[in-house]
Amino acid sequence: MSANSLVLTARIAEVQSLRYTPAGIPAINLVLEHESQLQDLQGSRQVKMVMKAVAFAALAERLAAQAVGSSWKFQGYLTNSRLGKSVVLQIQDFSQDLL
Repeated sequence: MSANSLVLTARIAEVQSLRYTPAGIPAINLVLEHESQLQDLQGSRQVKMVMKAVAFAALAERLAAQAVGSSWKFQGYLTNSRLGKSVVLQIQDFSQDLL
């Protein structure tokens, strides 16, 4: 069985209001932005990407209190959005980006 795990250092670009699932669990949707300089076979490369993300329960409440523009290391897995038309990072943990 293959793994579905992602660690991404990114800044919070957008945060929607904290909401609650029908079961009463806190949930929050975010947009994350990543930018870095990487080395590959062609040399140095500028990498930029935007990714939708979602968090639930205590993580959602913690993320709701974070400032737009702040940088974090996010850990989680990739899944389809509720409508199945895009990929979303399901956040399982986040910590301060020390770089």
